Amino acid sequence: MPERMLTISERIEERANQPAPPSARLELPFELRSRSRLRARLSSGEEVGVLLGRGQVLRGGELLRASDGRIVQVIASPETVSTVRTTDARTLARAAYHLGNRHVALQLGDGWLRYSHDHVLDDLVRGLGLTVMVEQAPFEPEAGAYHGSETASAAHQHGGEQHGGEQHVHDGGGPHHS
Repeated sequence: MPERMLTISERIEERANQPAPPSARLELPFELRSRSRLRARLSSGEEVGVLLGRGQVLRGGELLRASDGRIVQVIASPETVSTVRTTDARTLARAAYHLGNRHVALQLGDGWLRYSHDHVLDDLVRGLGLTVMVEQAPFEPEAGAYHGSETASAAHQHGGEQHGGEQHVHDGGGPHHS
């Protein structure tokens, strides 16, 4: 009879609830940490099934409990990202605005921003007068204004033409009801 795959379905919400130090590591890029259900491998090579609630993103450093009781630490693995650094806060804010207007997931820091590498977006940012550096780095984008909201998808659906009745302007166009 085949061995059952180890499953991970519990988050350890506070370090105070951590009964022991992590004994396993789960290293994943952001795309996989955004999924609620996936097959993956621990750093040891052991295959696991991750079964978490929908809409929850795993963050680097977060702790999970496996079905056998082991504590598993999530590691944000390095991935190909585009990073922009500048001391000009206004230009950086303009880049964040234009990328956010395209619903690009962004990681923000003091004097820098980062997004999943995309040559079209790199060209857009260069067009604003900034230098883009393509590198391998962990990617931890902002959760977003609707994070944790039960109605997030209803509050901001482009296909469903819903924004709570409000208009907003998308770059290069007039009011957009979505």
